[in-house]
Amino acid sequence: MSSGTEFAVIADNVFDGTALRRDCAVVIEGSFILRLVPTAELPPDTPTRRLPEGVWLAPGFIDTQVNGGADVLFNDDPSPEGIAAIATAHQRFGTTALLPTLISDTREKMRAARDAVDAAARVDPRIIGVHYEGPFLSPDKPGVHEKSMICHPEPGDFEMLTSLHNGVTLVTLAPEEVPAGFVAQLSGAGVRVALGHSMATYAQTRAALCEGLSGFTHLFNAMRPLESREPGPVAAALEEPGAWFGMIVDGKHVAPAMLRLALRGVGRPMLVSDAMPPVGGRRENFTLYGRPIAVDGGRCAAADGKLAGSVLDMASAVRNCVRLLDMPLIAALHLASAAPAAFLGIEHWLGHLAPGYRADMAALDPAEVRIRATWVAGAETPADGESAGAPDTARHAAMRPGPG
Repeated sequence: MSSGTEFAVIADNVFDGTALRRDCAVVIEGSFILRLVPTAELPPDTPTRRLPEGVWLAPGFIDTQVNGGADVLFNDDPSPEGIAAIATAHQRFGTTALLPTLISDTREKMRAARDAVDAAARVDPRIIGVHYEGPFLSPDKPGVHEKSMICHPEPGDFEMLTSLHNGVTLVTLAPEEVPAGFVAQLSGAGVRVALGHSMATYAQTRAALCEGLSGFTHLFNAMRPLESREPGPVAAALEEPGAWFGMIVDGKHVAPAMLRLALRGVGRPMLVSDAMPPVGGRRENFTLYGRPIAVDGGRCAAADGKLAGSVLDMASAVRNCVRLLDMPLIAALHLASAAPAAFLGIEHWLGHLAPGYRADMAALDPAEVRIRATWVAGAETPADGESAGAPDTARHAAMRPGPG
């Protein structure tokens, strides 16, 4: 459909980000949703795209932690071309917006990542910002991050972390490893700050929350464990209604029973993939910091057995929520769309199907959560990757209603 043409996508079931609507039409003009109406109320001359019987329509998934895809690791290829390849790989699995994620690396690489995201976000609506996972982490909880890359903030780092022009900046750090007030400086400048790879105590975590910390990166993994006399970050995350925590629901990172327990807290959950290059790629193995990483039984690990991201995609994360966590499908879809949008502060234009929102959508088989098609800013791409109307970069300036 060309820009400015009004058309409708009709589905037996439309999940709008909050509720399920039966026999509904999503009316789109250009890049944005005009309205949702019962199919019977749609004017007869409206051009329509009717989904097959039983297929659901939902908001496109938003992934805040994407290290790679299509055999590309963002650390190794921090370029607009590398980002586009990663985004295209994940779009096949329902992800219509994402944050390319740079694992702890040099400041030169961090600047290159920033510049690549700035350039990509100007022309590709799927790119909504950048996630720096490190390097201000705990050397005691590095996970698979290279210890030599872990460091403390230096003069000039604040300017670098707040200089992205297009999209949201998310920084994962260990609050006990940064100066007092650093989290407040970042959050005051509009940066989203998450705790991760941290040995912070409960008191240190609460202090960071008071400074503006609003997220927890892959809860339970690479952080001080929950203990009876030192509850640490996990307890703080689960009792804080204003904070979001990411869950990697692959059955490998965290036992399903622990995630079911976390969901009983008052913290706000969301799904992330923590995806590595094999997602949407042709090769199962890859290298990280020059070290071989192997995929075996769906587990991504270094030679020493440490987990190294995942081979999870967001459609599989949603499916696993239903099958492993006994979650209703609409709740799982919410965690993949509306929840991350709210965490990033972009819930006024992404994460829901509602008037004025960008037309980012996913059509899926509800039984298997298999993606049939996606729409990014109103342009449809079938799941087989053969585009039915790639995102129109000429109108991209109008696709981002407000600053992230």
